[in-house]
Amino acid sequence: MKKKDITLVLLALGFTHALAGEIDPSQEPWLGKYQKQENAPKPEDMLLNTDPEPELEKGFKALVTDDALTGWVVKGGKSTFTAKDGVVTGVCIPGEASTYLSTKKDYSDFIFTCEMKWEVDINSGVMFRAQSNEKHAVFGPQFEMEGIESTRGWSGGIYGQSCGGYWYPLWLKDHAKVRKALKKEGWNRVTIYAKGNTVKTWINGVPAAHWVGDGTYNKGYFGLQIHHAPKGKVLWRGIKVKELTEK
Repeated sequence: MKKKDITLVLLALGFTHALAGEIDPSQEPWLGKYQKQENAPKPEDMLLNTDPEPELEKGFKALVTDDALTGWVVKGGKSTFTAKDGVVTGVCIPGEASTYLSTKKDYSDFIFTCEMKWEVDINSGVMFRAQSNEKHAVFGPQFEMEGIESTRGWSGGIYGQSCGGYWYPLWLKDHAKVRKALKKEGWNRVTIYAKGNTVKTWINGVPAAHWVGDGTYNKGYFGLQIHHAPKGKVLWRGIKVKELTEK
């Protein structure tokens, strides 16, 4: 069945998201590496997020409630995290492994949001439904925030941290708008919707990823990442979550 025919069938069945499919020529410099990754999707099988960003006020609970970062724990390396007046600052210690300020509590179905900005450029992101084992201090899905110097434009995509690479790279022609959504200066809003196997993301209100998992990562903790690097400083604020329950 041709892609056009599949799309018509999906729409007839009530699915609101058609299949995507074409890689943008601007993304060719990164195809050689990322198409070979274990989790790399086939472009023609990727779903598009065309939903408006969820409402972000009612029913949310702040995850940073004091400067002591009660309810959080550092995992991985020894880069530092501090909090003041609801703003979390992560500072890279050169040579340290990637470090994650992680919630002690696990979350399953939720809407998560926060704002991020860089004072010193570094690859970063927000882990969600993350897990730990003897081999990896932190692994699982991550809302990618690749930094302000990168020209790739995949902030808002979903990366499989320490578990096979990109699940949802923003490399399609359909992703042209979201690849330009990151603000190089100032705050950027991260939003994640997770319900069952379905995950959708937005950056600054612009739809990014629509990924459907296999159930492996349907529960876990949040983690703010400071990547292994020579330098870097990232700030987060307004970190909050709304847990979704069946009515």
